[in-house]
Amino acid sequence: MEYAAWLVDLDGTLYRPLPVKLAMGAELLLAGRAHLPAIRAFRRQHEVLRETLEDAVASPFELQLERAASDASLAVDNLRAIVMEWMVERPLRWLPRFARRGLLAEIAGFRDAGGKTALVSDYPARAKLGALGAAELFDTVVANGEENGPGRLKPWPDGYLAAAERLGVAPRECLVIGDRADADGEAARRARMAFRRV
Repeated sequence: MEYAAWLVDLDGTLYRPLPVKLAMGAELLLAGRAHLPAIRAFRRQHEVLRETLEDAVASPFELQLERAASDASLAVDNLRAIVMEWMVERPLRWLPRFARRGLLAEIAGFRDAGGKTALVSDYPARAKLGALGAAELFDTVVANGEENGPGRLKPWPDGYLAAAERLGVAPRECLVIGDRADADGEAARRARMAFRRV
């Protein structure tokens, strides 16, 4: 076995993102048009934090919510409800239709051969893993917005390094699997891990 552990991104990696984005875009236009400015503010702050958050914080997700709520002139709890509905809960029904079944089978085979696995995400992940039927494929989950999440977003290596530590595997023995060279790939490079782009 070339690597002792596979550290896998979720969004855009375990499922094909374009059809999910198209489906969710249609839903937003039909039923959630009023929430578009809030969702855009939240996504914009995500990219800002990717670039500017140099010191680890307790929860980048909470910081993102606070800043985006301010930008959108909303209460943080109101924005949290919008984000959870439109970015976590509503997409769940689409994920199984567009799952990357070949990759999920590869992960299962790697585990069956004795490999260790972790899911590392910049967004809440457990509900999406459940919808994909993939929760049992991972020994640990490091997800922003969930307990014991990373202190910084990708391309910072915090999430991948935390996953390797939880698995008890040295970074040089880890393969990062993700869909973005500028996020997952750069985080892998900074962590001194190998990278495979989906």
